[in-house]
Amino acid sequence: MDDQDNNETGRGQQITGEPPRINDARIVGSNTLVEALVCARVAVAEDSGQEALVLVRRDSHNIRLKKNCSLMGSRTTMEIPTTINNVIVLTTMSRLIFDKPEDGVRKIVLATNMAETSITINDVVFVVDCGKAKETSYDALNNTPCLLPSWISKASARQVSYSHLNLTSIYCLWVAFWWDNHVMDSRRGRAGRVQSGECYHLYPRCVYDSFADYQLPELLRTPLQSLCLQIKSLKLGSISEFLSRALQPPEPLSVQNAIEYLKIIGALDENENLTVLGHNLSMLPVEPKLGKMLLLGSIFNCLDPIMTVVAGLSVRDPFLLPFDKKDLAESAKAQFSARDYSDHLALVRAYEGWREAERQKSGYEYCWKNFLSAQTLKAIDSLRKQFFYLLKDTSLVDNNIETCNTWSHDGHLVRAIICAGLFPGICSVVNKEKSISLKSMEDGQVLLYSELKIPHPWLVFNEKVKVNSVFLRDSTAVSDSAVLLFGGNISRGGLDGHLKMLGGYLEFFMKPALADTYLRLKKELEELVQKKLFKSQVGHKKPRGAPVGRKTAGIRGPVAGHGAPTYRTTRLKNKKFRSTVFFNGLDFVGQPSSNKKLAEKDVAAQALQWLTGETQSSHKAVDHMSMLLKKSKKKHKVQGTKWR
Repeated sequence: MDDQDNNETGRGQQITGEPPRINDARIVGSNTLVEALVCARVAVAEDSGQEALVLVRRDSHNIRLKKNCSLMGSRTTMEIPTTINNVIVLTTMSRLIFDKPEDGVRKIVLATNMAETSITINDVVFVVDCGKAKETSYDALNNTPCLLPSWISKASARQVSYSHLNLTSIYCLWVAFWWDNHVMDSRRGRAGRVQSGECYHLYPRCVYDSFADYQLPELLRTPLQSLCLQIKSLKLGSISEFLSRALQPPEPLSVQNAIEYLKIIGALDENENLTVLGHNLSMLPVEPKLGKMLLLGSIFNCLDPIMTVVAGLSVRDPFLLPFDKKDLAESAKAQFSARDYSDHLALVRAYEGWREAERQKSGYEYCWKNFLSAQTLKAIDSLRKQFFYLLKDTSLVDNNIETCNTWSHDGHLVRAIICAGLFPGICSVVNKEKSISLKSMEDGQVLLYSELKIPHPWLVFNEKVKVNSVFLRDSTAVSDSAVLLFGGNISRGGLDGHLKMLGGYLEFFMKPALADTYLRLKKELEELVQKKLFKSQVGHKKPRGAPVGRKTAGIRGPVAGHGAPTYRTTRLKNKKFRSTVFFNGLDFVGQPSSNKKLAEKDVAAQALQWLTGETQSSHKAVDHMSMLLKKSKKKHKVQGTKWR
């Protein structure tokens, strides 16, 4: 835009009445228009002596804009430093964004939709709004999160115009199409606070009119696993019915996907009731898959690396990737992977190296050398401490750090625990002559940012995101044994030695004897995990902060926070009786007996052995357990409650 255009639009004047006409306006592509407008605005600011700072809300123009601004700087006498203001760099280069430049220097800040937050940059004068942002959404049909460029909302357009800039009077020009006088009027009462400015929206009024008024609520554009788990934990009834009463209810398919996921990982049973694992997961303030990883890490005594992995997946990636040093940053990250094909183990090594450097007072030098974010590593360190205290509250760990980390050095076990937590996020690996092929259950062909050949048949991943194609993030290569023993439920196939998982998506063929061995080991591992989780839930020691006088241990009454056990006795076709005890998602099935009372005592003994961990219980204790069950049955009958 030349000076004549600026005069016609009334820049710097108070505009009232009809929007001004802009004659001979050319409509050009957004890429060219953004670059041309940025360079033109910087030149105008130089002529007028103003400080210019331009916020561009689409990060795909960053490299091209830097190059063009550098070329313009070489043709003039002024220097144009370019600061990339995005989620990564904000944490490390914020002083460059807020500092006032020297005389003769012009700042250009390239921002994503981070510019919509309440940050204030005093020398902002010109804003260029591309009208698009990369926003997270959820494809329920393919069960895939998406990160695609989309048009912003009207609220976001207004926000980028004046909310974060704190200008006195904002003259908002919709380039070559229309003038927005409303924004100017809305800031008229704040004159003198900073300075006047201009906002250029690079889309026509008709496009703006088609924008949604507000951004979609998070309930409609994110997976719902954590929310569904909390609904069951709070005993709010059916998940689907509860969410259908929301002001803007999510798609039924999204809800069903979340419920199915919780069933696969073992947090819900087939009747959508919380299991013992589900109860424990609901007490951890992390995603269910990360919570499961923490619980298993404590059970199998490899807690330290697992806490690092979970903390790292709960915050931003500590590995920085500067635009101008991308190759060096990737090489630095590769040295931590040690050719073991695991982003998670690379994170563990990077954190352990930083912790050692911190002891030697050289933490920042370590981060600078290895392209790591010191702030993110400190956040990981803080989260690790919080996780440890939370696990102590569940009675899964104690103060003996050495016991908790007996097997932390075993990389195979750590991989298996990572596999257990991330499952069913798994894809098959097929190594071709010059490349690899990855396929997941929902998406088919998926891509990995690395092109290295992977000497393992499976890859578990923390996240998959659809950009143009579906990309995997934070992955670890695992073996068949890790998937079979620590993945989901196994079922037999139609042939001897044929095992299936995920409804037949994963298939394994082996010798029948080996298949039987895997099934036995899988059953024993599941029983071990259930027993450990159940004991922690019952609480053999009083949790910290529990009310005084409330029973929290033993079998002489209902455990704190849990309902009373119930039982059911059925008569079999052979005229024998068999009793079953139900308690917090666990079913204890007794042996058939010709006498109903003996059947009830048998199942009471089994439940008691599970609770106490003893191989044999006394007759007195068994009689006491039977009495508790009968009292529980009478109580349920009096209250008119259905009992199983």
